[in-house]
This record gives sequence, structure tokens and C-alpha cells, in this order.
Amino acid sequence: MSKRTAVAEKTAPAAPVRTAKMRYRVKGTKSYVRSFESGYDGASQGRRLSEWNPRSEGVNRLTIAGLQWQRNRSRDLVRKVSWITSAVDSIVANVVGDGIRPMSMAPDPEWRKAALAVWGDWAQEADADGLSDFYGLEASATRAMVEAGEVFIRIRRRLTTDGLAVPIQLQVLEAEHVPLWKNEAGGPGQNRIVSGIEFDGMGRRRGYWMYKDHPGESIMTGGSIAQQPVFVPADQVIHLYRALRPGQVRGVPWVAPVMLRTRDLLEYEDAEIVRKKTAAMYAGFITQMNPDGDPLGVDGEDTDGTPLASLEPGTMQVLDPGEDVTFSSPAEVGGSYDAFMQVQLRAIAAGVGVTYEQMTGDLRGVNFSSIRAGLNEYQRRTEPIQKGVVAFLLCRRVWETVVTEAIATGALSAPDGYLKNPRPWLRAEWVAPGWRYVNPSQEIAAEKDAVRSGFTSRQKVARGHGADVEDIDRQNSEDQKRQDDLGLVYDTDARKVSVVGVGQMGAPGEEPANGSGGSSNGG
Repeated sequence: MSKRTAVAEKTAPAAPVRTAKMRYRVKGTKSYVRSFESGYDGASQGRRLSEWNPRSEGVNRLTIAGLQWQRNRSRDLVRKVSWITSAVDSIVANVVGDGIRPMSMAPDPEWRKAALAVWGDWAQEADADGLSDFYGLEASATRAMVEAGEVFIRIRRRLTTDGLAVPIQLQVLEAEHVPLWKNEAGGPGQNRIVSGIEFDGMGRRRGYWMYKDHPGESIMTGGSIAQQPVFVPADQVIHLYRALRPGQVRGVPWVAPVMLRTRDLLEYEDAEIVRKKTAAMYAGFITQMNPDGDPLGVDGEDTDGTPLASLEPGTMQVLDPGEDVTFSSPAEVGGSYDAFMQVQLRAIAAGVGVTYEQMTGDLRGVNFSSIRAGLNEYQRRTEPIQKGVVAFLLCRRVWETVVTEAIATGALSAPDGYLKNPRPWLRAEWVAPGWRYVNPSQEIAAEKDAVRSGFTSRQKVARGHGADVEDIDRQNSEDQKRQDDLGLVYDTDARKVSVVGVGQMGAPGEEPANGSGGSSNGG
């Protein structure tokens, strides 16, 4: 072998690795599918998965196609199925509760108090329909989002002469107000419209095409069925929904993963009830020897002369001579019924996003450890919805709009530097309702130890329970002043009584509360 040949052999590119091609025929057809062999079972196209061919369209094509059917069926389940009603109630109660409330983070403490005072007055007048306050609107919007997958909130600007604390109100509108059918591809220099939502060339939401009246209420409101949507700028609309995939522009009902299972289980349970009810109606059958006699249980005849009879408990049904009736006797569910229903309801609860115990109220077999672990996981799943969906999309927008309008109309004074940089004055944290204790004595002790050890702060603990530590401190100061003025001493007053009830030294010159002396650093 020459030197040149040896070098050529060393530098020659390696032969490409060929992946085996596989060819499968789709069962029941003459069509073949050719693919590369995958190293993952989920990508296999063998016999077991040959009929599993999910669609590969984008999220919006998959979402919008049939979305109105999903909304209708979701609302139907919420109206008629107690399990789904309970699940939706649980989600709303845990996500919103009595309200996700703002805590101003503005630099000036006095201005923060003034801003929260104006907000408090406005929150009572927030509802354009006058049926609730702002926190009630939070719950209403969240419920609509869970049921239909999305909801729209119109920001309605009012006149300063209307007498409102801030001339702004909110109107909650169901998803049908923005039509799914309105789509325009747009062209160079033009905006595109995707299911009633208009986007500019950079992909930002420019506005929404909305019906004035709900399409399903047009006859009742006197509107035209052929009403056309009108354009509403994006700064006047809040679109509240949970985006499950990047680029998703419309929301999907939260019940969607378990609609069919819920419907099937409901029909199964209904059939089981009817079967048992029907079986309980008949106590026995009597074959009548006299064909001319009047059969028992006949309640009359219809227009064609056909005898009519009703079923009642303990009925003895008369049969004509030679007639016999055989009823189906399906096997009893027996002891497996309860286990079967639990498995199905657990699957439904998981699909909706709540625990089985929350949806059904069944606490059998639950102990402190299991319920604590279940609630911890549920709380972790709820907090992103509170902060990343409701607080970010709804509460933040409303707070910034109300504060800005309050300053513009003089309801709130403009702080120094606001016009140059308003962001520090518009910052706010949103405090969600606190989680209830499962075992108060243990959990409060753990929080106390964490604060004393420096692993957390009183402020963080207070926020975890939906409270503002500044409000707590102010209320404690007022309570202590009132107690001192009235000469009262409670064992909850850590200034004078230790945690074990021993009197402590009070202010300089004071005697211990119980007159017997005590440790000055107890409790």
C-alpha cells in the first residue's frame, strides 16, 4: 500500500449510518405508512399504535375547532352534575376566596395609605352592573374562566360627574362576545385577526372584535341576530384565560379532559338508579284466569283505547292468560360499586384540577399526614393560577388603570417624580386569601420557630395568610393602647404575660402583672 493510499483511507469520510425504514399498513385499509425506526416506544408505528394518529395542527386550530361545543357541554355539566359543580366551586373558593387584594409597594408610606383608601372606595363601585364589589367580580370572572375557558372584562370609563370615587367601572362578558369565526390573515402592513382578536405586525394585541349583546341573548335584548362585532381597543379589554401552549389565543374549558368520562359515568349511575327503582316497583305478577276481568293497575285508556298503567312501589301486575314477561336481571354491582365510583371520581377530580376529597366531600380514610400532603400539592398548583393568571392578567391591569385615572382626575395626589417615572408608584403585590390550618397548634408553632430562627419574616408569614403585617401591627398597637387605658391584662399580651401565663415586667416602674415577679424574657 502506497503512502498516498494510506492517507486517503484515513481521511475518507465514514459511511453514513442508515436508519432502517419500516413500512406498515393501516388496519382495515390498503394504505401504508413508512417511517424511520424510533428509539422511543411512543414514536413507534407498530401494530399496537397503528391506529393512534393524533393531529399535528397548531394549538389555535386544535383549540378553536369545536370550541363552542366544548363551552356548551362544559356549562351543561356544571349546571347538572353535582361533582363538577362542587369542583368548580372549590377552584373559585381556593383561587379567589374573599378576594385577591392589593398591597401598594410605592416608596412613600403615607401615599400608599392614601392610594389604598381610594382603591377601597372604588372597589365598592367597581361593578358596572352594581351587583358586587371588585372582589366579587374576581370570583365571577374566575368562575367564567373555569367553565368556558376564558372571559373578557371591559374597562368602562365614566364621566367625572357620575360621582364615582374613580370614574372607571368593569363589565364581565362571557367568551361568546368575541366571535370565533372572525379571522383575517392580513398582508404586508396589515393586522391579522385570529378568532376575533386583532394583532399588529409585531404580534401584539391591538384590540378585540366584540358583539354589543351576547349572541345567545339577542332576541331577549331586542337586538338583531345578524349583529356585527365592533372593534374595541386592547387597553379597554382584559382577556382572562389560562394559556396551556405557547401562542394559544383562546382558552379551553377546564373540564375538557374529562367531559366524556363524566358524561358516561353520569349515564351509568342514572341507569343504575332506574334499574333498581324499576325492580323495586314490582312485587310479583298475577296471571288472571278470567280474560274478561279488569286487570289491576290500569289507570284508563289513551285516545287509541290502549290501557295505561303506572308503576308504584309494591305493584302486583295482572297478566292475560298465556302472556309472560321476562325482565333482564343485570348482575348486581355489589361491593365493587363503591370502589368503582371512587376510581372514576378520582380520575375526574384529577382532570379538573382538584382533589377527590374537595370534589366529593368524602373524607373517609383521610388522616392529618395524607390531607396535609394532598393540600400542599393542591396549593402549589393553585398559586400559579392566583399569581400568574388572575393577579397578572386581571388585578395588575385594574390596579394600574385605577391608580392612573385617580391621579389624572385628582382623586389621588400625584407624588413627586410620578410624571417622570410612574412605575415605582404603580407597583403592587397581590395577597391571596390565606390557606386554612389543618393542625393549628403544630403549624403555628412551626411558623413561630421559623421566624425566631430567622428563616422567614413576620411579613412573609402574614402574607401567606392573606394579611398585611402593617395592618396587623397597627391593630395590635390599637388593642394594646385600649387595654392599657382600661387597665386590662390578657394572657395574650406578651408585654406582661409570658407564654406559660407568668407575669412579666412591664414598662419601667411597673410591677409584674401578677404581682409575683417573673422572667423578663419569658415567652
